[in-house]
Amino acid sequence: MNYMFWHCSIFPEIQKSIVRFFSRSTRNPAILSPQVIIFIIFIGVLSPPDSIGQILKQSRYFAQLKTSGLLSNNISEILFQNTNVWLGTGRGLNMTPDEGMSFVDFFEAPGVGKGGISALAVGNGIIWVATAFDTTILGESESAGGGLSWSNDNGITWNHFAQPVDPDTPEELGYKPTTTNVQNVTFDIALEENTIWISSWGGGLRKSEDSGITWTVVTPDEFPFDALGNLNHRPFSVISAANGIWVGTAQGINKSTDGGLTWTNYTAQNGSGISGNFVTALAEQVTGEGSIIWAATWKAEDENEYYGISRTMNNGLTWDTMLEGEFSHNIGFNGDEVFVATDNGLFKSPDGGETWGIFPLIDDAKGLKVLTTVYFDVKIRNDKIWLGTADGLVTSSTGGSSWDIFRAFVTPGIDDEPDAYAYPNPFSPLRHNRIDDRGAVRIQYLISQAADVTIDIFDYGMNLVKNVVSNVSRPSAGSYAETWDGTNNWGVTVANGVYFFRLQRKGHETFWGKIIIIN
Repeated sequence: MNYMFWHCSIFPEIQKSIVRFFSRSTRNPAILSPQVIIFIIFIGVLSPPDSIGQILKQSRYFAQLKTSGLLSNNISEILFQNTNVWLGTGRGLNMTPDEGMSFVDFFEAPGVGKGGISALAVGNGIIWVATAFDTTILGESESAGGGLSWSNDNGITWNHFAQPVDPDTPEELGYKPTTTNVQNVTFDIALEENTIWISSWGGGLRKSEDSGITWTVVTPDEFPFDALGNLNHRPFSVISAANGIWVGTAQGINKSTDGGLTWTNYTAQNGSGISGNFVTALAEQVTGEGSIIWAATWKAEDENEYYGISRTMNNGLTWDTMLEGEFSHNIGFNGDEVFVATDNGLFKSPDGGETWGIFPLIDDAKGLKVLTTVYFDVKIRNDKIWLGTADGLVTSSTGGSSWDIFRAFVTPGIDDEPDAYAYPNPFSPLRHNRIDDRGAVRIQYLISQAADVTIDIFDYGMNLVKNVVSNVSRPSAGSYAETWDGTNNWGVTVANGVYFFRLQRKGHETFWGKIIIIN
């Protein structure tokens, strides 16, 4: 019942892991080390080409669409296309054509790459999708690019391409090639007229002028491509703005106004004014006075760098910073209003960044709560806020004074599912659904009629540990959830082990379930 698709959860967490890795150790990505490259070459002899992304193929498939709920509660990407809202989740691609009344899922749909969604883009009626998954190399779990797909008919059919890589011929290429899809993950896609740009970390910045059939490496400086030794060749983010192509890398922000032939570089060290060199997101705010570029700029290696948001209002000539210390993931706009999704919640500036406030913890009219402050993406359309979190999709048509929450869960009591279950399970109070310094496990249950509900937690010796709810009234039939924070009746976090929950519902048989606690 745990909907996280792999150990890093979703792609902002991969980014954060990469930042921490480079902040404390080597400047060279482990996956591009000689030993790992040799290992990849070895398994390439035994594996189909698509398994390591060394042969680029185009194929057209038909997706088997079905209406369902969300695939995952980890929502990392939100994108608007006409009436459709596309959602990148940790388990795959979702789309809602009707503002959340129903969802179409593309889980394991032919033509959509393996894994969770790492990037989305839309232009000229075409939706582009990049995916990623985890793989094991020399006993270590690593991220790998699942390739790119595009559709021009709302996802009914897809064209898929393996993750772009180089042939292992450096003497012909004139640069150090990336020959594997491992740590070659596309984190962002930008569309510029007939050109597609992708930022793929270990695979570098690349562009295609033939709808993804072939790709060309573009370095955002004057040096030959070398992802092993040049931090500026490891990109996180790319956008096509009114004033050029902007690329965020592990060594700052880069701008080109001539299609990538020449570049201007901005780092925390060259006097530009950005807060940090790890640039995990870029966004353009279009105003009556022109284009404003915003960037999520994270601390990299220099002790003088810091986490925050950087902004230029004059095409990069000068930068100013705000939200110091915040792990920012994405930026959205509604006229002059600026919204920033961060690890500590959703921030809003009503005046273009001059002043800031933070939204309170989110719940809905039914009392359902978002059990995290980790928000990954925010977009606004027709004054409606769409928010992707680590605990579901959230929308508001009232400016944030009220919310609607959409969550992924299996409805209990149908299709041979039990009447109740707990998730995530195993549950770590120190890691899962953390809010107000406490974790939470949900106990999802079904009632067939209005009932008063009581849930108690017992240890392995059947000693009462915690009363979760007592005779709480549920006024109608349906699926409900209660939460337990992993503490006993005295507020102390329980020890690791097996615990049991007892569900008592008036008019129903008593139900027993199991929760495993692991800290």
